Formats: sequence, structure tokens, C-alpha cells
Amino acid sequence: MSLTTRRSRLAASALAAITAVGGLAACGNDDEPAAGEKPSKLIVETFGEFGYEELIKQYEKDTGIKIELRKTAQLGEYRPKLVRYLATGKGAGDVVALEEGILNEFKSNPRNWVDLAPLVDDLSEDYLPWKWELGKAPDGRLMGLPTDVGSLAVCYRKDLFEAAGLPTERDEVSALWPDWESFLETGRAYQEGSGGKALIDSITAVSDASLFQQGDDLFYDKENNIIADTSPAVKAAWDTAISMVDISAKAATWSPEWSAGFKQGSFAATFCPSWMLGIVAENSGEANKGKWDVAAVPGGGGNWGGSWLAVPEQSSYHEEAAKLAEFLTNGTSQVEAFKAKGPLPTHLEALQDETFLSYTNEYFSDAPTGKIFGESVSKIEPIHLGPKHQAVKENAFGLALRAFENGQASEDEAWQQFIKDAQIQGAF
Repeated sequence: MSLTTRRSRLAASALAAITAVGGLAACGNDDEPAAGEKPSKLIVETFGEFGYEELIKQYEKDTGIKIELRKTAQLGEYRPKLVRYLATGKGAGDVVALEEGILNEFKSNPRNWVDLAPLVDDLSEDYLPWKWELGKAPDGRLMGLPTDVGSLAVCYRKDLFEAAGLPTERDEVSALWPDWESFLETGRAYQEGSGGKALIDSITAVSDASLFQQGDDLFYDKENNIIADTSPAVKAAWDTAISMVDISAKAATWSPEWSAGFKQGSFAATFCPSWMLGIVAENSGEANKGKWDVAAVPGGGGNWGGSWLAVPEQSSYHEEAAKLAEFLTNGTSQVEAFKAKGPLPTHLEALQDETFLSYTNEYFSDAPTGKIFGESVSKIEPIHLGPKHQAVKENAFGLALRAFENGQASEDEAWQQFIKDAQIQGAF
């Protein structure tokens, strides 16, 4: 049995357990509160960088409730934790971040999640309409309150571009690559000027950016049938990624080599949905402040990622947890989170807020990130992801591309492995 197959079966077993013990979620934590009792502490569980640190301090000051922020760096490590929490009926935070791919997966058993609609104000007109609707389960319950959306850009190192003889001003850099073919040409020019260094971190970063530009169906059709082998969007993203292998540092996103590469200058550019800004800054460190800047993405925008805040049924404090989720996702909080770490607001008031629109990011050479990302929001269209999109993307598509990138498989062998693994990872 291959490692991929074994992992797939373990994941399937865990998800089956969620359904089988769905009733356990209602049991909540061991210490059940008395009716109307105010919690002394609430736990917020996130992945990556949501920009909540200062907001949580403010909430603690305003309410007297201690907030514990539990962060997992990688989404790939975060999802199995949630699966385990739901399967056992214990361990989850009171407020839990759900990324768009795993949100769809967990919609298959919405009983694990509190219906937030009766617990918060009527917020249905406050957010991007499509983002609000995606937070609903098939049974109509409001599973999650919208946090961010992942409008695309390219983060690049000005100092490395200059050393390689390339333009450094963001408008000039954006003009280098109106399309993906031009981006590849720029990568070759950077190699030549830098003595053979790589422009980008990995081809899986390319595939993620390209995939979410395609629109329409990706790994699933509208009836949630797996169409990985026939999807034009998937094949286009695959071909684009494969073409970039010679300008790649082969540092897979979230790997130790990738994290270290930001400080070491192993690559000069990476694809940046808005929420990635804080991660780039965190990995690059204070010494590289002002060396990064933000340019347009090849191919004209796209949406990579975005999340919601949900309350697991197992939480002992549904009402207070819902209030906390509402606070963290309101317009003012979304602007502050964006300024802190980059998650792009989905709250309509936040998107019109002058503080947001005029915000410049000091770390990224005072790039007008509010304007850059804010102007792209109206162009974002929802994409149909399917119930196990994240598993297919990471454990089939991404793994196959990395096998090719690392010389472990030919392009045809990698594609055939992807098709095989997509059927396994996408089954539900």
C-alpha cells in the first residue's frame, strides 16, 4: 500500500467517524456551565496569520473574558486537528477558522456546527453577497461568519531584482508580466542576471495562483462529481505550473526550506494573496523590511483562499462564542486585521473605509496594499470547489507537481498519479 493510499484511508476513516459520532459534539466540554454563566475563557483556533492579536486584547479589556489564541502555521496540519476534534467530540476551540476548502468538506455534517443566525445580529447585508452565502450549510444554517478573501498579487524582492538588472518599481515590475508567458520570460531574465538563481519558490505556488484564476468548476462539477481528468481549469493550471520548473527554487510552500528561503534570498518572488503578506513578513524578518514590494499577478487577478469563523457544537459557550466571532469579523475589526497581517476584508463597510483604502504597508516598501487589493475585490467571482477540494489540491494535485518538480516522475507519470490520487482523495 502506498503512503498516499494509506493516508487517504486514514482520512476517510476519520471523516466517517465524524458522521458516526456526530451526536457526541453536543456533549461539549467536560465542564458544563450553569445557564447564563459567563465564561472565564474562550479559545479561538486559527491557522496562518489572521491578525487577531491586538483585537483579542481589546475584546478581553471590553468584556473581561480571557481569550486564548491557538494558531497552527500550516493549513495541512490544521485540518487533521479539526477532523480529530469533531470525531471525538472534544478539543476544538470555541471559535474556529474554516478555510474555504475545509468549510465545504464540513458542510456534509452541519450538525457539528452551531447555527449562528439566531445568536448574532442580522448581518446578511453587511458582507460580499457571495461570501455570505458560501457560509451557509445545505440545511440553511449559518455555519460561518465571513473573514477574508484571497485577492492575488506578487510579492517580490526589490534588492534582488536590482542586483539582477531588472526594474524595481512596482508599476514597472507589473508591466513585465501581463501574462504567464511573460512571467516565464522574466524568470529567465532574472536567472541570467543573478547567476542562475530562481525567481519563484515553487511550481505549486504557480499552480495555486493559476488555478484560482480560471473560475467555474475545478476538481468537481456542480453535482460534485470528480472531473480532475477533464477539467479545462485544472489542465490549464497544471500546464502553467509545469512550464515554470526551470525558474523554481523547488521550495514547497510551508516547508522548512520555503520558510528559510525568505531570509536567505533563495527566490525573489512568490504569489501573494492578501493574507500571505503577514506570512511573508514573518518569515523574512525585520532585516528584510523595505526590501519587499507588491506587484500585479500575471493573467489579471484571481481569488486564492479566504475563511469564515464558526462555532463548534461541542463548545460550552455558544452565545458568547458567537459574539466573539461577530466582533472579530465586523467592519472595524477586519480593517485592523488587514493592517496587522493582510487578510483582505469582505465586510462592505470595511472595503469602503478610508483607513483601509489609504493604508500603506511599511514592511512592503509602503506599498498601497489597501488600494491594490481593495480594487480587485469587485472582480472576484466565487468558484465551485466541491466537498474535498483541499484534500485533492494538496494530496493529489500538489503532490504530483512536486514529484515532477523534484525529478521523481516525468510529466506524464506525475499527471497519471494525480488522476489516480484525485479519485481517492476526492471520494466522499
